[in-house]
Amino acid sequence: MALDPQNTRRYRISISCPDTFGIVAAVTQFIAQYKGWISEAHQFADPEACTFFMRYEVVADSLPFDLDTFKEKFAPLAEQFNMTWNITDSAERKRAVLMVSKEAHCLSDLLYRWRSGELNIDIPCVISNHDDLRSYVEWHGIPYVHVPVDMSNKEPHFQAVREQIAAAEADVIVLAKYMQIIPEELCEIYPNRIINIHHSFLPSFIGARPYHQAAERGVKQIGATCHYVTSELDAGPIIEQDVQRVTHHNTTKDMVRLGKDVEKAVLARGLRFHIEDRVLVYGNKTVVFA
Repeated sequence: MALDPQNTRRYRISISCPDTFGIVAAVTQFIAQYKGWISEAHQFADPEACTFFMRYEVVADSLPFDLDTFKEKFAPLAEQFNMTWNITDSAERKRAVLMVSKEAHCLSDLLYRWRSGELNIDIPCVISNHDDLRSYVEWHGIPYVHVPVDMSNKEPHFQAVREQIAAAEADVIVLAKYMQIIPEELCEIYPNRIINIHHSFLPSFIGARPYHQAAERGVKQIGATCHYVTSELDAGPIIEQDVQRVTHHNTTKDMVRLGKDVEKAVLARGLRFHIEDRVLVYGNKTVVFA
């Protein structure tokens, strides 16, 4: 069989399990017996956690059955090695609900990547606690849901947010500079499915005016951190990070501009890794098969 470069549909297999011998051989042999074509393969063993991680992509049309049958046939092997596992179809686009406040740079970047086909997602709606970005979002043909927040009682706001996310059947929620703290209940409903972008290498420069803090400290690099949201503020598993070099010549305005550039790139990469099932979470750490 010749691999058709236009045939991009893949089954993605993500696995974590206790480390032992024969895992790679068993999974590879399982796929090979059905003449499955492995187009991408990654493995990693954490010696401290004694845990093994792997991710395979298999050309869907090389197999003689559909995804549900794949799962059914793979289950006994997964049980044999005590695997935590997941198999997805790349043709099934994940539904990403974006949440914003007033800053538009991350939202604008994600919407451009979505419109250009760079991010293979559906965006059922954008939720915001402000109405500032409505016309921009609706220009893209995406519903804009304004949910005001009463700072003295935020529960009605988050109840409405929960309802909107549930109605949208979200696979992932992206906090594209949404400036409210997500309550513990929502984190528990969507574990490792809420993605945030933070304006530094956590936990540096926590709070307001981060680039002003950086300028005052005379830092030589600024950065951004994309991470999953947990009940512990800004302490969830980290997906992606990056930095931008700065010098004493850079003003606070320069740092804001450069920082926003890093935030956009890191959030987009982190979201891409998530929707392509490249992130495996264990404890408060991640393995990212980028």
